[in-house]
Amino acid sequence: MEENCSKEYNENFDATEFIENKLKKIEIELNTKQKDIEQAYLESIETIRYIVDEKDSYTKGHSERVSEYSVLIGKKLGIDSDNLNALRIGGLLHDIGKIKTPSKILTKKANLSEEEYTEIKKHPLIGAQILSNVSVFCDIIPIVKYHHERYDGTGYPEHLKGEEIPLLARIVSVADSFDAMSSKRSYKDNMDIQQIINEISNNKNTQFDSHVADALLEILTNNYNAIIEIQNRYKIED
Repeated sequence: MEENCSKEYNENFDATEFIENKLKKIEIELNTKQKDIEQAYLESIETIRYIVDEKDSYTKGHSERVSEYSVLIGKKLGIDSDNLNALRIGGLLHDIGKIKTPSKILTKKANLSEEEYTEIKKHPLIGAQILSNVSVFCDIIPIVKYHHERYDGTGYPEHLKGEEIPLLARIVSVADSFDAMSSKRSYKDNMDIQQIINEISNNKNTQFDSHVADALLEILTNNYNAIIEIQNRYKIED
């Protein structure tokens, strides 16, 4: 971890500027140090993820779990290796835009006001804008930008519907929702597995793409040990 990332997060730290500078550094490294591309890429992603987690302590481990759930679903759907890698990175960075959301909103234990909800709904567009500074993240941007779209067109930010929503974003959307349902937070209890299965089933073709939802349901039914392994690796904070 770089020295700048080791200090405790605070509101005076301009994380957006730091991330944008970090992303520009990636691009320089990609162009000048071919043999170090992968290492620089992964280290930079870890740096960015660390900053987001420090901003919102309640989501520590969330991005890693979403990333791994997304890859599980992608494999079940027969996604190719390049897109599986995009799912992995997109899952890790899907909430990067929350770096601009005030901490008092992210950590609020009561229901959000309409104004606060409007503010938090900006994070997909902010995340896409941050990643647009570096061409290497081109394939990741649609995941970040559209993971809160709904299959029935009532999501955000652009109210895309059905297959207008990129497939990888539809996958991360299901994985993100599953993690939210299975995680216990200070403001809510987690659902048990049968409640989650019912919720996912009931929201097929409204919130979720039915094919993606069915892939996760099959994993939950027939390969739940893979889910438990992920949850044990990235502990859900109480």
